[in-house]
Amino acid sequence: MHVIRRCWLWTLPAICLLLSGCPEDDSPRKPDPTKGTVTGVVICTDTGKPARFAEVQLLPAAVFSANSNSGNGHLDLEETATGLDGRFTIEAVPPGDYYAFATLNGYLDPERGIDFNRAKQQDSDDAQIVEALNQWKEHFAEVTVSAQHTSELKLAIERGAEIDGTVSYDDSSPAIGMRFQLLRKTAQGDWTAVGDSGSNWALEEKSDSHGRFRITNLPAGEYKVCTLFPVKSEESAPRVCLGGSFRKKNAEAVKVSDGEIRGGTDIVIPLTGMFTVGGNVAAGMDGHAPNGARIHLLYADDREEARAANMRRDGSFSFDYVPAGDYVLRVADVQDTNTANQNAGSADSSSSPQPAPEVHRYLDKEIPLSVQSDMNDVTMQPQEAPKTNSADQ
Repeated sequence: MHVIRRCWLWTLPAICLLLSGCPEDDSPRKPDPTKGTVTGVVICTDTGKPARFAEVQLLPAAVFSANSNSGNGHLDLEETATGLDGRFTIEAVPPGDYYAFATLNGYLDPERGIDFNRAKQQDSDDAQIVEALNQWKEHFAEVTVSAQHTSELKLAIERGAEIDGTVSYDDSSPAIGMRFQLLRKTAQGDWTAVGDSGSNWALEEKSDSHGRFRITNLPAGEYKVCTLFPVKSEESAPRVCLGGSFRKKNAEAVKVSDGEIRGGTDIVIPLTGMFTVGGNVAAGMDGHAPNGARIHLLYADDREEARAANMRRDGSFSFDYVPAGDYVLRVADVQDTNTANQNAGSADSSSSPQPAPEVHRYLDKEIPLSVQSDMNDVTMQPQEAPKTNSADQ
């Protein structure tokens, strides 16, 4: 049975949900004389054989226009799966023009080929979606759907490149369960992250029980590979890149051609020379812990962000496994709420409205750090920002 699903896309950070599938809904659709049907077959170009159990998706053509008013950042999507013969059927499709594409593990995947950083530079959610999808448009097939009509479609999928290797510690033991960050060189010579970094982890791959890893579905290009310690998120994870560098800019690069399997991409993690940087945020004149703050650890030479994390509820923060070197520690987005007034008159709180809590914001604060050993008592003391008139807020 072919699985038919209908999804909604909400802003660019969720575009990978659109590209990678949605929750299954196998309920049959009722016949509808106002709609049409799309049938077809998906073929693997490297084997000439049917693409079995591939995912097929239809995108309304209107979404490719920034002026389409496609729904303030969302769209209706049709999706199904192929069978053993590589064929698929999508019924009850609203009339109109569509773009179709298919995905299967091991073959090119738009989630790995789109430059999401470039897309996020657009001004609106709709414009971001248009930019992202237009980057992959050459891989789409056009189809027009008419009421009471069956449209036939043939899709081809191309074998993706893959990067294989191992991650180990410098005592030769395997590094198990490590995450990964992949950077691809752009036509302008910059390096952009592969996958959507709006989620905790842009890539799903992990090293196995022997430290082996495989990153698949990639377009040809030049890449840098970094392994990430499996902590809470990519932005707070310690990083070691190919070539032994802790910094992305100094990582060794590897090139892959269409469909190539590039092995021997081995990363070794040192067990020494890394330290803890931690402390607390003490806001205002009384040094209390604010309600929230963002801590950034920057390299001192070019202010590249090494790590970032939210302050804990008690005002503390810490970065583990920080390589020795010179840094800038920055605290930003500091604010808290004065709730003292909320307790006033609590004996009869139902008889009168309570005043809204007062929000206090603080200036960003930076201090230089030279990390040569553990530093667990760093105190960041941001000062309260000047108050503005309510009319200006």
